[in-house]
Amino acid sequence: MTWLEVPSHGIKKRRGQLAAGTCEIVTLDRDSSQPRRTIARQTARCACKRGQIAGTTRARPACVDARIIKTKQWCDMLPCLEGEGCDLLINRSGWTCTQPGGRIKTTTVS
Repeated sequence: MTWLEVPSHGIKKRRGQLAAGTCEIVTLDRDSSQPRRTIARQTARCACKRGQIAGTTRARPACVDARIIKTKQWCDMLPCLEGEGCDLLINRSGWTCTQPGGRIKTTTVS
């Protein structure tokens, strides 16, 4: 077994193990076969602390308060980039991020 020591924290962990409260992207697939539309599917691996669950903050995988996911209040986890507006989809299956120029990014949760 190989151990790594994280200098800033002095925490020892196994190689490949994530530090508590962090996430990493495992796979990212993009499909641009449809005009004016790109479909991206992302899989992340997270090591969240008690009371947290994998979510999205500022368009990156992150550990967020589990209450946000359970109540489907997606915009509470700040999923959009700085300067973008967040709106829940009508059926609460995801959210949209609207850029100042009017471009809209829609994210659905499955």
